[in-house]
Amino acid sequence: MHHQSPGIGQNTFERRFVLYLTLIGCVALAAVVRDIVARAGLSRGEPALFSYFAGVGADVLLVLVICTASPYFVREMKRGHVTALAAQESRRQIELLFHLTDMLQGALGHADANAVLRSTASALLPGFGGALYIFNNSGDRLELSTSWQWPEATPLSETIAPGDCWAIKRGKLHMNLVDENALCCEHQQCCVTTMEIPMMARGEIYGLLVVQRSGESASDELSNIATAVDALADAMSLSLANLALRERLRTQALRDGLTGLYNRRYMEDALERYMEQAARTQLPLSIVMIDLDHFKKLNDEHGHAMGDAVLSEAASAILGAIAATDIACRYGGEELVVLLPNCRLDEASAKAEMMRGRIERLSDRHGVSVSASFGVAAIAETSSARDVLADADKALYHAKQQGRNRVVAAPSSIRSLTAKPQSKAA
Repeated sequence: MHHQSPGIGQNTFERRFVLYLTLIGCVALAAVVRDIVARAGLSRGEPALFSYFAGVGADVLLVLVICTASPYFVREMKRGHVTALAAQESRRQIELLFHLTDMLQGALGHADANAVLRSTASALLPGFGGALYIFNNSGDRLELSTSWQWPEATPLSETIAPGDCWAIKRGKLHMNLVDENALCCEHQQCCVTTMEIPMMARGEIYGLLVVQRSGESASDELSNIATAVDALADAMSLSLANLALRERLRTQALRDGLTGLYNRRYMEDALERYMEQAARTQLPLSIVMIDLDHFKKLNDEHGHAMGDAVLSEAASAILGAIAATDIACRYGGEELVVLLPNCRLDEASAKAEMMRGRIERLSDRHGVSVSASFGVAAIAETSSARDVLADADKALYHAKQQGRNRVVAAPSSIRSLTAKPQSKAA
């Protein structure tokens, strides 16, 4: 934000003070001259007419002095008025930015931060359209998070590749001008003048702030607000960094560091919620319990690094076989649990078979025998979370007894759905 320096304000005050003194001095001098001339004429016994013309001449001199000084006086008054308006606008912008920072501290998520940004930007930059893009979790693209006052004739892109944006590649402000010779981002739309600022905090880029203006003087108008937009981006960048840190801490508290799956604590809470939901909606809920076969032997013979790699890739194989609404957790050690809401027992068994096949194919990648046993259970009307987990665990135990590397379901009785030759159980 641009602030008027004390030196500029002091020079303006001194210049205005000197002008006032000069004007007053000229008026006083003209009055004195008029009086002297009049007195001199009377003392020499000159006719009254001479004194009259002498007085008129002094008055004319006085008017000339005032007319000569008045334009300077008016000009300084206008300049002072413009300076006062600029100072008032600067104070207004500072107050809005302080309010933005204060409100962002209370933001619980991106939705709250977006609402605060839209409100502040609309008041701080009236007549300018804007948009905020944020990096997705994998960091391979920027996704549109929110926008305001953006012209409908030029719809925004939902995603931006980091390699298509000069502001992101350079880490600096970039202007996309409507000029055939201008260097524009590849995601830039035609006939739109935009200013893009990377959202940086603690040496990391979290997103992209885009401000748009239409008209022939769009580039000049955007340049005039560059300082205000930069301050807006700084405040929002810190908020995005805090939200990212909060999400990272939350993820660390809820997820297993090795596999990226949810931890046992989260699974137990989610199971209770899903069971309550299933009871209200009368929809099915199934549970799959998974145990990697001979995992201790794998660690002993090939080292813990190999064991960690197999466990991590097994988790990825499971995630690739389930829906976004399903929840995969690391139950403990090499045991994993998958919650399948709105999924019947036969459907859950089919999903488990898909997971089993994916895990078995890891053997070719690592050159060692990799497999897993699966126990599947579904809730009944009288089931509790402990009962469902016990049923799934009992089914898993029977899968181990029957030779491993298979799926066994446990409704009221144990039955094998998939059996593999003993030679592949390893």
